[in-house]
Amino acid sequence: MAQKVTMKMMHIIVVVLTMPGIVCAAGKNHEEHHGHHHHHAMTLDRDGMTMNSNDSTLPQDCEAITTDIEITVAVGREFARADTSFGFDQHQWKVPPCSRLHVTLHNRDKVRHQWMVHGLPRYLYPQGMFHLEASGGASRSGTFIVPSDDQTYLVHCDLAQHMEKGLKAQLVVGKGRGSLPSIPGITATRMR
Repeated sequence: MAQKVTMKMMHIIVVVLTMPGIVCAAGKNHEEHHGHHHHHAMTLDRDGMTMNSNDSTLPQDCEAITTDIEITVAVGREFARADTSFGFDQHQWKVPPCSRLHVTLHNRDKVRHQWMVHGLPRYLYPQGMFHLEASGGASRSGTFIVPSDDQTYLVHCDLAQHMEKGLKAQLVVGKGRGSLPSIPGITATRMR
């Protein structure tokens, strides 16, 4: 059964094919579409996306950056454990409070993967997250500053079924607040 393509659908297709940089709602550029998110930092191209990168604005509870830390994350099937399909090369990172983290995600698979941190301060990171996404074979980098509190943050890939198939980790700031459940190689799998 043939599907009817409307002019609106054609316009969106044209926008996607002709905008190698940032793509958003048809008929609007990135600033018009996200003008109300002036603190929202996002770069997007065919190799991936970096969202909410922040290298200079301190969380309200930090007087200064305590240290700069480089984190390199490799992701792919080669890092999968016996009971998973995908894996990060590490599933836990420990950092001091108020650290500035420079993260590079190297995707060694042919499919897209993400490295997302949840639970960050929403006044500084929209939706409380920092997000890297890399297409198959590509790399993405970004920077963010963690708050001063002892906390354990969820890190995962939000693509369908990727977290359940092994792409789940934790970022421990300071002493943390215990380990999260079902982190491959760190904590036991939660019973279903």
